[in-house]
Amino acid sequence: MKRKSILMALSFAGLATATLSAVAQSVYTGEGHLLLTPSELVWKDAPAVAPGAKIAVIEGPLDKAVPFTFRLALPANAKIAPHVHPAFERVTVLSGTFYFARGDTYEPSKTQALGEGSVAVMPPGTPMFGYTKEATVIQLHGVGPWGIKYPNQADDPRQQ
Repeated sequence: MKRKSILMALSFAGLATATLSAVAQSVYTGEGHLLLTPSELVWKDAPAVAPGAKIAVIEGPLDKAVPFTFRLALPANAKIAPHVHPAFERVTVLSGTFYFARGDTYEPSKTQALGEGSVAVMPPGTPMFGYTKEATVIQLHGVGPWGIKYPNQADDPRQQ
């Protein structure tokens, strides 16, 4: 009897882990709760954002007209050139400081330092840029599709 209980518990744990991984990549429907600890996030390279940037999608998919939530880990001295997004974007700084400004020309002197707990909301199609001095983690959410477009193609880090 104990063996059967142990096998059932292990099977449930495996199913829960597989489901959690799947949920993190799909739309949260409001059924039950989505509970994740930082160690459960799956980080991948985010070459469209900046060299060395990492992304962890919590809720998505990012290319559909559904709610999304993800985190970006930006290394020290990351530069994000002027770009636009196709949907409203809401950013919360979780750690570090993100220097951010609105505009289509990269001008670091025009940025505002957004420290831990700071929030920024940007409308679709509004040019923006930013940078970091230290490793910084931001969380973004909104309703997709999410994307990033650099008006000046030479600024796109995927082209460099």
